[in-house]
Amino acid sequence: MDIQTLNERYITRCRDHDVPPNPTILSGFIKAEFKKTGHELCILEIMLDHLKDMDLHPLLDVVVDIEASEIEAVDIYNKSSGELKGEYALLLMRALNKKLRVVDLQDISLGKDFCRDLSSRGLTCEVLNMRSSHFRKLSMVGKFSRIHTLNLDYSTSLTSFQKDCFTCMPNLKFLSMCETRVANLWTTNAALSKLPSLVELRFQRRLYYEDVESYIASSSGNEDGRDGPFPEEPIIDIAALVDQNSISETVLNNLMTVANGIGNPELGEESSDDSEVDFSSQRQEYGFMHELTNAISEWSGRANANDEVESLSHSEEESIGGSGTYSSTNIVSKYFPCCSSPICFKKHYREFMIASLPHLKMLDELPIRKNERDQAAATFSQYFEYLPYRRKAKESVLSILRNREIKESRNLGRASKRNNTYPSGKSQCFYTRSLCAARVGSCPWPSLQPLSCSSSGDEALNFRPRQFEYHPTDSSLMVFGTLDGEVIIINHENGKIVSCIPSYGVMSSVLGLCWLKKHPSLLIAGSDNGSLKLYNIRQLPPNNSETYSGAGSVTFDDFDQLTSVHVNSADELLLASGYSKHVALYDINSGRRLQVFTNMHQEHINVVKFANHSPSLFATSSFDHDVKLWDLRQKPFLPCYTATSSKGNVMVCFSPDDHYLLASAVDNEVKQFRAADGKLLLDFGINPTGSSQNYTRSYYMNSRDYIISGSCDEHVVRICCAQTGRRLRDVSLEGRGSGSSMFVQSLRGDPHRDFNMSILAAYMRPSSKSEIVKVNLLASSDDTKEYSNSQNAPICNSLGG
Repeated sequence: MDIQTLNERYITRCRDHDVPPNPTILSGFIKAEFKKTGHELCILEIMLDHLKDMDLHPLLDVVVDIEASEIEAVDIYNKSSGELKGEYALLLMRALNKKLRVVDLQDISLGKDFCRDLSSRGLTCEVLNMRSSHFRKLSMVGKFSRIHTLNLDYSTSLTSFQKDCFTCMPNLKFLSMCETRVANLWTTNAALSKLPSLVELRFQRRLYYEDVESYIASSSGNEDGRDGPFPEEPIIDIAALVDQNSISETVLNNLMTVANGIGNPELGEESSDDSEVDFSSQRQEYGFMHELTNAISEWSGRANANDEVESLSHSEEESIGGSGTYSSTNIVSKYFPCCSSPICFKKHYREFMIASLPHLKMLDELPIRKNERDQAAATFSQYFEYLPYRRKAKESVLSILRNREIKESRNLGRASKRNNTYPSGKSQCFYTRSLCAARVGSCPWPSLQPLSCSSSGDEALNFRPRQFEYHPTDSSLMVFGTLDGEVIIINHENGKIVSCIPSYGVMSSVLGLCWLKKHPSLLIAGSDNGSLKLYNIRQLPPNNSETYSGAGSVTFDDFDQLTSVHVNSADELLLASGYSKHVALYDINSGRRLQVFTNMHQEHINVVKFANHSPSLFATSSFDHDVKLWDLRQKPFLPCYTATSSKGNVMVCFSPDDHYLLASAVDNEVKQFRAADGKLLLDFGINPTGSSQNYTRSYYMNSRDYIISGSCDEHVVRICCAQTGRRLRDVSLEGRGSGSSMFVQSLRGDPHRDFNMSILAAYMRPSSKSEIVKVNLLASSDDTKEYSNSQNAPICNSLGG
């Protein structure tokens, strides 16, 4: 069927439906006719923002005829708000079937249901441009079998990916996600690894420095009467931005924001519901960088010209790397990164992505050469753990169990002579670690679950936790103290409250908690008003705060402005510190304060910790940059030694076997010292943010095998090997409207379960409640109730995301 006949049929259908022909449809037929006459690809362009609901039915009638017409492809565009309903737009797209080529939805005004339906059912288009989309957790699980190009640039609500995202895109080659909020290397890699044909990936654009400077200079002069790119901001010193690795993530993010001319208003976490699509933000104006990234036609052309992705010419190699040798550093130094997503500022981002995605040929508009891939593999091995306990390859749990059973059934003498899959002399610990590695490797999105609290009558209760501790012997119990002064003993496995101790007198926050070790029914709680009490949980009334009269408790002498308490391994002595330079020593049996050690540091002491096995040894950490080890047997007037950080120390703790001290200073300065002499053994090299208020806390997990670290200005918990410092993965907390609205207030490794921990997470807004989030790296997010179902709760991802 020729185009003229199609045009006439459309007019007839409009007459049948008693609607006037839409001028843009008629214009589309005329343009398609001109292209056919000029021997170009005969494409019909449809502008959704120029259509109304009444235009749909006659157009759908004609779409049936397009399948057998001269029109070779149909491109659909939506560049501004229109009147057409989203469901009608999807009907039109799906009716076009394989004639659908490009879907360009740069300003999605078609609603949340449209986005959900498109993601879950898919489209038959080849190019999908969804710039400025409102996706928060991308879940494109529908059938996109023909798509080769996907553009999600400027989707500033997008933070992460659902587990099954990208599973039905076998031909996707080009993916762009510039200026999103994607930040987690592990979850991002897990999602992208489902794309077998992906050859070009982009999280940021690159401009020549000369081009940026000349553009800024010409725009600042306003020669053509136009406003400059950022009229209220000073011109950026481009040269100062050359070395990204020397600048903190926060500074780089701020510079990119200024360079892009973007104002990102803080999005309220309570402003959107629990869906994967967020319409709480307004469309943003992007200035000159927005125009520079308008490259959908360029990307479409690359799908038919893979040679451009494959390699640079020999002359280009020589001009960039010198003597025909490729140099990634030289290439990067020639360019100015713009429109960058936060993931680009993660340490070793490029090496991580190259090593993790072996089929990738272009990353952020820079080609990937063989020598760079080799260097990336070496960097990955140096700074990251592919699997826990240095396992090199993923194994199934069944395979590990089978090998263990086979080995146990063999004669030990024969087994020692055979060359088995595993090295000889394997212990039960080896198989346990192998099972853990297999589970962690198979759960890129681990289980994250809020700690819900309910009474014996299943009535939901709301508290504001401020501090918590696992029970030392009962794996089901946990205690947490609240901002309102309550002390709650809870079965964290089922959420049932065991006992609730109310707050009395002046409002105070519980900042210090410590279980006794030899008498695990006893608990010390300290509040910021200086009160110190010992409770016997066996004598507390069961989950009924109204009947509590103070029985089963012992009151100690107050310690003003208390922040930390700890009991020694013999359950005889108690130490307390706070906003002072002093530490108080108490006798637990009598409740009497024995001594106050004065001026132990030059500034106030944040945390005091006894050793786990030596009842007289304790460590202190202070904002004076020092960590000190003391011995009560020597009367602590002088420390055994002093270990120094470059910033103020927030906390210190002993490893479970007392071999090491883990010190956490402001802004991600985490170091491990030898407990015997204070020698620095390991600097974990976590990127600073540049914030002097980014208080960092770190603890051991899995005995002394791993450490977990989180900071109060960030929504990430980092898991690192305690022996090598290599990063295993990150666990991210995402607020309802904005990933940056969450922060890590405290955290603990579960002493009874490997690769389990709990995080005390809170919103930036004072009115929002904090919550304890349980993380299980050995279980998938599918194994637990979706975290987003809890009202006003942070949504958590890992990878591990």
